Amino acid sequence: MFSVMNRPASPDTWVTEQLRAEADRLVRMLADDLQEAIAGVDERMAMPPDPNAALAGLSEPLPEHGSGVWSALERLLELQEAAGTNSAGPRCYHFVVGGNTPAAHGADLVASAFDVLTYTWVVSPVGVRMELQALDWLKELLGLPASLAGVMVTGATMANFVGLAAARQWWGEQLGYDVSETGLAGLPQMPVLTSGYVHAATRKVLALQGVGRGHIQEFTADASGRLDLEAFARGLAALDGHPAVVVANAGEVNAGHFDPLEEMIDLAHEHNCWVHVDGAFGLFAAVSPRTAHLVRGVEKADSVTVDGHKWLNVPYDSGYAFVRDRDLLVRAFRYSADYLPAEDDPRPTMGAIGPESSRRARCFAVWATLKAYGREGHRRIVEHCLDIAQHFASEVDRAPMLERMADVPLNIVAFRFNPGGLDDAELDRLNRQLGEEVLEDGRFLIGTSKLGPRTIFRPAFANWRTRHEDVEELARVIAELGQALLEGSG
Repeated sequence: MFSVMNRPASPDTWVTEQLRAEADRLVRMLADDLQEAIAGVDERMAMPPDPNAALAGLSEPLPEHGSGVWSALERLLELQEAAGTNSAGPRCYHFVVGGNTPAAHGADLVASAFDVLTYTWVVSPVGVRMELQALDWLKELLGLPASLAGVMVTGATMANFVGLAAARQWWGEQLGYDVSETGLAGLPQMPVLTSGYVHAATRKVLALQGVGRGHIQEFTADASGRLDLEAFARGLAALDGHPAVVVANAGEVNAGHFDPLEEMIDLAHEHNCWVHVDGAFGLFAAVSPRTAHLVRGVEKADSVTVDGHKWLNVPYDSGYAFVRDRDLLVRAFRYSADYLPAEDDPRPTMGAIGPESSRRARCFAVWATLKAYGREGHRRIVEHCLDIAQHFASEVDRAPMLERMADVPLNIVAFRFNPGGLDDAELDRLNRQLGEEVLEDGRFLIGTSKLGPRTIFRPAFANWRTRHEDVEELARVIAELGQALLEGSG
């Protein structure tokens, strides 16, 4: 017989009363500050001056007795104001960072208010069904087959993890093994073929999955990474019918270029390959008739990934993986215990077909923005960013000390500061220095990268908030800071 050894303790009134009272007041406490934060997005600096100085006092011992909810939140808001980047603002072009549509932003606040968990139907019928509905809408928006299975994850890296996990599972089964059960030990190396546009996230995922980032075969025609289609065809033929995985890239990060998706997919399928398309931001080319040709054939892929916190303009974090065979996901991510839903439960368990079991309701923001603005609204957001990119490219072309380094097929403009009279090595050093100066200046958040051997700036425009005057100012600031750097070194 089970017994209770001690009498229950009397209720702790701090836990039962004060925390509840704080929760009841929370929205009123934050209302003005949140309104100010959202209203000020357009005008705040992209990077506050000297954030390290503002954060110097952040390192402190754990307090024995807390300062109280309002004191803690006030301090948090102060630190964000003093040291937080304005990544949601119209002048953040580093990496590929979108903004938040009002509908997505509001829905994300609702998800937090209700602390919605979307592991399985039982803990949130609305969250799970909303995720499935939003994924169906995304397939319609992006021109993907309705038959693809989908799952939401934190971003493109984990979406690639899902797609390549399905690919690895398929590859093992082609050889007669369930690699999720037996592992890869003793099996031959899984061939992975791609172009030089392959993203670092793909390398990370292959490392995590035991395939190894060093075993990727890249077929490149030039220093930019463009696919050498003939060499790729020879690489496929050399497989002699053995299964392999092909990674096709829809939207390269330095200039926005694309692999020839349809040719790659058709050729790969002729040689018993699984084709995974990494479309983190580039897949949104499908949304506009102006750019849809760039992703022609993507519907033939075996797995496809895309990020929502880029061009869908939903809050971080939000990514999506689509796979042609749901059963592969079930086998790759099998997750069972006596207290969990059975594998044959007709009610969906999204956490059993992806890597994450603890899953917040990122679907709320996705569903809300698609519901609020529809296909037409999101086409207009994409085309607004396309127009911004072309406008900035024209500003670069007009500026005497700026040099565009590539064409602009989508939303990234590769360029460098070039005052003339310097060789490429000197220009590379100058632009690396200038990149640091731009970040320290703080008016824009923009980084440098490499296009082939050359150091470049590569602003990526994916935020509905960005205006023509913002990118006109960017061209002026780069020229101004570059000129100052030259004069200071002289």
